[in-house]
Amino acid sequence: MANLKEIRNRISSVSSTMQITSAMKMVSAAKLKKAQDAITAMRPYADKLTELLQGLSATLDADSGSKYAAQREVNKVLIVAITSNRGLCGAFNSNIVKEVTRLTNETYADQEVSYLAIGKKANDAFKKSEKVIANHSEVFDDLTFDNVAEIAQYLMDKFVEGEFDKIELVYNRFKNAATQIVTTEQFLPIVPVEGEANTNADYIFEPSKAEIVEQLIPKSLKTQLYKGVRDSFASEHGARMTAMHKATDNATELRDQLKLTYNKARQAAITNEILEIVGGAEALNN
Repeated sequence: MANLKEIRNRISSVSSTMQITSAMKMVSAAKLKKAQDAITAMRPYADKLTELLQGLSATLDADSGSKYAAQREVNKVLIVAITSNRGLCGAFNSNIVKEVTRLTNETYADQEVSYLAIGKKANDAFKKSEKVIANHSEVFDDLTFDNVAEIAQYLMDKFVEGEFDKIELVYNRFKNAATQIVTTEQFLPIVPVEGEANTNADYIFEPSKAEIVEQLIPKSLKTQLYKGVRDSFASEHGARMTAMHKATDNATELRDQLKLTYNKARQAAITNEILEIVGGAEALNN
């Protein structure tokens, strides 16, 4: 059994760790509320805009089709991996890395795959492969629509220039503080709605179809990427809050066990000292 000094040092260490994890949990909880409100507020708008975009794409004929809806033979694929800049959030980042790796090795095994990292952890995971074309970890320092729109415009330009035939987004979609869903979403080319939604749609174009395509599609794509980044941001704080909550509970349990062990060891030491004193006194009497 460890001596009393070692046990005291472990109790002190675990207590310090527990204070840190508890503080991190409270910070993440505070940030989560703001991030959750932001993604909850923008989801209906983003979803409706995407619905309009897909419906509009379905009405375009071959001659007036958008350059962002061009269907080409898929030879070069770009995967946008959205993670966090920091760790201590459970399997939040590793789940994204696993999904991107699965897409690379299975779904796009016959294609040339490159990566664009939004988040330091994604860049760290894939930079050794030398296929990371850009790293935009700085976007989380000032998460605004304009900053994310610049990244979206970069992706749109790369697609139009023919550098990539398909662009996929991989991110954690926020469900609640304890649940994040790994989501793979096609960014480009635009996928029209299939089925009756297309045939029954009756659109009135004002001022013209061409102007709507020119303005609505880029805005919708930028909003789609912004929603993905916002989803990931909220998921990060939810995952970190949950992870720190579990870590605090584990530290509390370990501290209590160590205190029990310390008290037993101290009691045993005191008992031994009493026995030694009694034995010495009896020896003197004899």
